Amino acid sequence: MRKIVAALAAACMLVSVAAVAQEPAAGAAELAALQKAARADKRGLVAEKLALTPAEATKFWPAYDGCQRDLAQVTRRRTVAIEGLVGRDGPLTDAYARKVVDELVAIEDAEMRALRKCAQAMLRALPPRKAARYLQLENKLRTAQDYEIAVAFPLGQ
Repeated sequence: MRKIVAALAAACMLVSVAAVAQEPAAGAAELAALQKAARADKRGLVAEKLALTPAEATKFWPAYDGCQRDLAQVTRRRTVAIEGLVGRDGPLTDAYARKVVDELVAIEDAEMRALRKCAQAMLRALPPRKAARYLQLENKLRTAQDYEIAVAFPLGQ
């Protein structure tokens, strides 16, 4: 199973490298369009991009819902940690900074576990190419979301 997950991750990276070759403005416009479509109806966007057969859809949607729950929990946890850091009234103490750093690293670990779990679920639910396509789409949307969070919160002082 680990070999399959590693191969899937490598395939996603190769696809991402190929995407870098496109014009930056075109890539940014494509990403903005994906974000807009996902905000309006993410399930619809995913269904459109994957073109699932009825048999695939039966296996995919429960796995998708589980992935979305796990990833949303990680996102909420990261947002709370960053808001706690930025919204602090007083100066940032070394002890509190250490606590935040530990929490952010723990959140990154939790996200990797959630992504591994999601990749495995997708490989059980879909043919490998469609699983890779879904994971690439999810990665694009999460990257855009991470960018928005990074821009929204200033650096801690």
